[in-house]
Amino acid sequence: MNNAFIVGQYVPGESMIHRLDPRLKMVIIFLFVIVVFLANSVWSYGLLTIFTVLTTLSTRIPLSYIAKGLTPVWLLIVFTFILQLVVTKEGAVLFQIISYPIYSGGVAQGAAISLRFFLLILVTSLLTLTTTPLEITDAIESLLHPLKRIKFPVHELALMMSISLRFIPTLMQETEKISKAQASRGVDFKSGPIKNRIQAIIPLLVPLFVSAFKRAEELAMAMEARGYQGGDGRTKLRELRIEGIDYLAISVFFLIVIGLFLTRV
Repeated sequence: MNNAFIVGQYVPGESMIHRLDPRLKMVIIFLFVIVVFLANSVWSYGLLTIFTVLTTLSTRIPLSYIAKGLTPVWLLIVFTFILQLVVTKEGAVLFQIISYPIYSGGVAQGAAISLRFFLLILVTSLLTLTTTPLEITDAIESLLHPLKRIKFPVHELALMMSISLRFIPTLMQETEKISKAQASRGVDFKSGPIKNRIQAIIPLLVPLFVSAFKRAEELAMAMEARGYQGGDGRTKLRELRIEGIDYLAISVFFLIVIGLFLTRV
């Protein structure tokens, strides 16, 4: 839990969120992405924020770890907020920065978009933090099972998505290791003109791509050596089942959705 990038990482635990059916978690997150864009008032945003905070706390994952993992996202959120201050010129002028007027509409729009972005990133991160790659694969395959009737490669698609999520932390660690190795050889990534910084990235990207292709080849050879032939005829070690806690979770979420529509302007 020392990595500063939480996307794709799984944190073992026994919380209620960990024990939820992975299919249900994916459906709730999909619906959450939709309802976030339906919020248009302080009360509706507050309701979604409370739901997100309580869900995060219920995972029992240290908040310091989650906050550290979201550090790269904060820069994008701040940039989004500042961009809205610059481009939105609606409402009354609140104050001026170097003779540039800041409007109330820009502040409101920037706060709304930044909060939406933060809630989306946090909730979607909770999926990988509380769900193993194997469970995500099984959930995707189960949800897309009807597409098998039209010969769609559901199992292969689910496997590729699961492997992609699994290798995100690995590639981030590999990037950090290569960057430190290159820095020890005199490569400077943080100072100098933009052109020199871009050129300095090339010694980082080349070994990173070589390492990624090597890992992919090793994984393919390992799967072939174990007789992997796709999803045909494969059985499940763990069958996904909807239990009482899942019904409770979906009921609470629908109450949040109803509350959202009641608080819309």
